[in-house]
Amino acid sequence: MKKFLPLLFMALFALNGLHSHAQSTRQPEHRIVMQLTSGDTTAYNGLMKQLRNLTTGWGDSVQIEVVCHGPGMNLLLTAQTKHADKIYAFQKKGIRFVACENTLRERNIRKEEVLPGMDYVPMGIAEIVVKQEQGWSYIKAGN
Repeated sequence: MKKFLPLLFMALFALNGLHSHAQSTRQPEHRIVMQLTSGDTTAYNGLMKQLRNLTTGWGDSVQIEVVCHGPGMNLLLTAQTKHADKIYAFQKKGIRFVACENTLRERNIRKEEVLPGMDYVPMGIAEIVVKQEQGWSYIKAGN
């Protein structure tokens, strides 16, 4: 019995270490892709409120990506947005804001006109489809 106890403690210690490692490397509990297609500033205000509520309520257990395309691209344009400070604050919390390159081409917008530090995807709508196929929840952003 005396020989068995040290082995038991070692096994329990090893299992605890594996459990701790699994917890630290696991995916967030909630993954949300938000689609912003509106050029309406009230939709932008609504989005900021939704992001605040989600990050306040779920903290690190939520992963969020905001896909801006069509008129929703205005949120990310340096000359038009009034939400740059909030966008950067949300980025620090891990929220990813992405701009649609198709929209940029169609509207003759140069990447230099987009807020620095934003990410890009070739097609906004395709990014949303891919995220949903990967099990992300979809939310139409805004009001």
